Amino acid sequence: MEVVKLIFVIIQVLLCAILIITIIFQSGKNSGLSAFTGANESYLAKNAAKSRDARLALATKWIAGTFVVLTVVLNIL
Repeated sequence: MEVVKLIFVIIQVLLCAILIITIIFQSGKNSGLSAFTGANESYLAKNAAKSRDARLALATKWIAGTFVVLTVVLNIL
């Protein structure tokens, strides 16, 4: 039983690191204010950023959900 718990703890630490990385790679919500400063991006660059941010947001939700479920399982063990 201790081996299974150790494996779950290792997986949880890896999930935690991956979750932190995916959150850091997401662009901030205040990036829309850069239009006032003259730092406009092209149309294609904006769409590429949105699709990348959408994928990162979806990955963050799945990783966070898995992290929560694994935390509950470890608490039960």
